[in-house]
Amino acid sequence: MSDSNTVTFYLHDQLRKQAERGNHNFIKKVSEVLSAAGLQVAFDNDDDLARLRAMARPGRGLFLMDPPANARGLTFRKTYIYPFWHIEKGAERWEWPVANEVFDARSIDERKAANFYRFWRQRLFDKAPNHARPDGFIYVPLQGQLLRQRSFQSCSPIDMIKAVLKYDRSRQVVLTLHPTETYSNAEQNALADLLSSEDRLILKVDGSERYMQNCDYIVTQNSAVGFQGYFFGKPLVLFAKSDFHHIALNAAQIGPQEAFDRVQDHRPDYAAYMYWFLQQRAINAGRTEATKKIRNVLRNHGWPV
Repeated sequence: MSDSNTVTFYLHDQLRKQAERGNHNFIKKVSEVLSAAGLQVAFDNDDDLARLRAMARPGRGLFLMDPPANARGLTFRKTYIYPFWHIEKGAERWEWPVANEVFDARSIDERKAANFYRFWRQRLFDKAPNHARPDGFIYVPLQGQLLRQRSFQSCSPIDMIKAVLKYDRSRQVVLTLHPTETYSNAEQNALADLLSSEDRLILKVDGSERYMQNCDYIVTQNSAVGFQGYFFGKPLVLFAKSDFHHIALNAAQIGPQEAFDRVQDHRPDYAAYMYWFLQQRAINAGRTEATKKIRNVLRNHGWPV
């Protein structure tokens, strides 16, 4: 099972067990494409030892969210919502081909886009997007490493908050922390200092849906919440590279002053964009043509399927 005709999925323990039972829809479909091409499918863990095994194996590998261990591997990752997926050469979303493509709303079938947008708004959020309104505040969903400016960011998250306060001087700013992140004492102290010095800042610990529903617009580095906000028709200001930047205002590209000046009246075609980004540029594993699309994607990556 470790020869050159074997493709190994590298997965965390729970998902590995699910995939081995054939109970993960997308992995099952990918496996069917591989098996139909005469390739063998195997499963391994996703820890450091497994990556070492991947480097030694002559076969190919598929890594969930992680960078491939070598040139024989690919990354696969959920495209923010189920059942949409990407299979790519690298793990950084902002370097995926879709990030470099040009989105043109005029090329999208208006009826198909409207139907798609309507269906997924209701599927994901029930009736909440129908009641979206601007209540006079900015929603800032935070991610991790609040004090560090990483290579794909135009500033640290703490400095992003300061920029929001500087360039929008009237609205309240609602912050939320990422539910799976652990914040250091230094990060918590820096956030507490900001909260105590600026009465327009509010920190909330509950869910993001109602803030997406009622904010005027969203500001984030590249949180998936900004992408989900498109379903609520909310303008987005980004402070980092992203694959869903096409209809957002990117502070690094146009400058924060212009981004905040323009966001007040920024109304892109959300329906056309979501149809283009999800249905046309990702793999919808819930559709009958998913197997064909998976095969085409793997062929484009040079795999013999």
